Amino acid sequence: MKEQTEVRTLKEGHYVIIDDEPCIIKSIAHSKPGKHGAAKARIDAIGIFDNQKRSMVGPVTDKIYVPIVERKSGQVLSVASDVAQIMDMGDYSTLELKIPPELKDRIVAGKEISYLVSMGKMKIDMR
Repeated sequence: MKEQTEVRTLKEGHYVIIDDEPCIIKSIAHSKPGKHGAAKARIDAIGIFDNQKRSMVGPVTDKIYVPIVERKSGQVLSVASDVAQIMDMGDYSTLELKIPPELKDRIVAGKEISYLVSMGKMKIDMR
């Protein structure tokens, strides 16, 4: 799911879709309008699910898509190598998510964790 907004309303830490991938904005810089042109914005972002650095440049009046990112919580039912089976705390459905290497020691059965859902993709996200 996504919604449309103007580039001028974006801020650091918000989400944006670049190259059909939801990203979190790390920096945004606005330039002044020139004699015959409009003000431009340069957005540097990192993909939520693939950690790829992406950037875009465009007029601040352009429309851009913003993903709807949901943070949900779930309880870890079991852990098998690099996959965790998680029960959603809202609707009690079960799902399997890949465990990121940096979180392998922190995810154990019975513990409650948070995960992100956006555009049909899911990722474990512990802060």
